Amino acid sequence: MDLNKVFENNKAWIKSKLEVRDDYFENLGKGQNPELLYIGCSDSRVTAEELMGAQPGEVFVHRNIANMVISIDLNVMSVVNYAVDHLKVNHIVVCGHYACGGVKAAMQSADLGILNPWLRNIRDVYRIHKKELTAIDDEEKKYDRLVELNVKEQCVNLIKTAAVQKAYRDRGLKVHGWVFDVHTGKLIDLKIDFEKYLHDIMEIYHLD
Repeated sequence: MDLNKVFENNKAWIKSKLEVRDDYFENLGKGQNPELLYIGCSDSRVTAEELMGAQPGEVFVHRNIANMVISIDLNVMSVVNYAVDHLKVNHIVVCGHYACGGVKAAMQSADLGILNPWLRNIRDVYRIHKKELTAIDDEEKKYDRLVELNVKEQCVNLIKTAAVQKAYRDRGLKVHGWVFDVHTGKLIDLKIDFEKYLHDIMEIYHLD
């Protein structure tokens, strides 16, 4: 990528916005009121707003390797709490994608240095669902299924948090699990049964 071209692109983008609406940036500077928090993968092929057709100000976005929601990761937890408690989003989406390099890396036996503790969380997902995954002979299909199961487990991790539980009680916030198919461009709703997972884990994870 030619970095000088980036600034040329930026000028063209500004021009295109102002041609449609001359107060576009004036309105943008007044603040944000997103309805949705999107937690996705850092993969360069998966651009959150573009794949949803969303405009600036409509989606609050957090991305990391393999769209993880780890309770001791202050970055993602800060984003979740700010989005839920201050921006008052009503939906949280965890969006994984097929052909995820992080998921594949987690299933390798190689020492990946600083990535080891991060990817261990994906290995834990594999361990939890080992019976289902080992029954899949096709390696690509196995990775695809692990991507889906990882999204599900990250949704469960969200449901464990006090912020999400309180927002659910107060205003009906919902958690959703999606997968982006990089081969077709389609968004797939995994139809996570939010209320069922919430009910199943409340005995242990209920937080007043």
